[in-house]
Amino acid sequence: MNFIINREELLIPLQQIVSVIEKRQTMPILSNVLMVIEDDQLILTGTDLEIQIVAKISLANATAGAITVPARKFLDICRLLPSGAEIKFDQQDDKVKILSSRSRFSLSCLPAEHYPEFAESDFEQQFFITAGQFKKALDKTLFCMANQDVRYYLNGLLLHISNSKFKLVASDGHRLAIYEDQLEQPTGYEARIILPRKGVSELSRLLDDPDAELKVEFSNNNIRIFIKNLVFSAKLVDAKYPDFGKVFQQEFFNPIHIQKQLLKEALTRVAILSNEKFKGVTLDIDPDGLKISTHNPDHDEAEEELPIEYIGEPLTIAFNAQYILDAVSNLDSELAVLTVASNASSCFINDPNDSMYKFIVMPMRL
Repeated sequence: MNFIINREELLIPLQQIVSVIEKRQTMPILSNVLMVIEDDQLILTGTDLEIQIVAKISLANATAGAITVPARKFLDICRLLPSGAEIKFDQQDDKVKILSSRSRFSLSCLPAEHYPEFAESDFEQQFFITAGQFKKALDKTLFCMANQDVRYYLNGLLLHISNSKFKLVASDGHRLAIYEDQLEQPTGYEARIILPRKGVSELSRLLDDPDAELKVEFSNNNIRIFIKNLVFSAKLVDAKYPDFGKVFQQEFFNPIHIQKQLLKEALTRVAILSNEKFKGVTLDIDPDGLKISTHNPDHDEAEEELPIEYIGEPLTIAFNAQYILDAVSNLDSELAVLTVASNASSCFINDPNDSMYKFIVMPMRL
């Protein structure tokens, strides 16, 4: 196996693949990237057995073969070579020689036949979406995913397809983000799947060209997404996502309209003196205005008052300041609308002009 390639052609796909490979592996070969040359194509594969990325690069005058190369060492060599450098790759038994101008490297490798196969079932469903549309939906929800929660379905993102509509939902049990949008082509089916946390983060990173057309295929166990010359695959979370629809079926106080930027700045200032662990702030709401206050175990206190538009009885409710900030930062308009449930069990944060995005946060007891 030998070929010559420009550094830039190899570097970007290699960076995308190496990010999936875990630093600590149970199998040494999983620290390597699989390199296969067939039909004048270089195929690079990296996996942690839960997620896999495959990149295809067209080559001319390459000799067919297959080998696995230490991923991070190979990436560092390519990254530190000068821009525009030509790289010559030559396999000799269980070693590969990498030559570029005056640089010479020799890497010990492992045979390709020992590289584990990524198990995938038949893909029954598919849909098409642009990368920009999918990335926007991911970025507005993924920050709400739980991290290492025992309720493992929360360590992921629900994707709900209903004919020509798609919905993404993420929650860590304390807050919930929902993003809905339309697909250009009706799918003719209804399905719910849960994408794993690491897969969602990797996928968001890969969607760097908003105009790219994605082909998304999935089954009960796997998802596969074609992104230009990349193929992203992930095992799905085997669980049922809880029914969050009941949170909408309750009585609410009148909505509170407030300038988004004023709220963000006030929350950020007040949160400085909140309890470091819980970040709790109290909101006192009445038609005259909003008072945000906090205190901490050191007996420090902070308080801010803001003008709001609200008609209704006064109410007091406490939240984690960071949860409110995350939600408000994802609104596209200048105005934020807060709607508190009449039993004070939750607060909705919406964009007044956009019904596609909803954020729900649970209150705290201070």
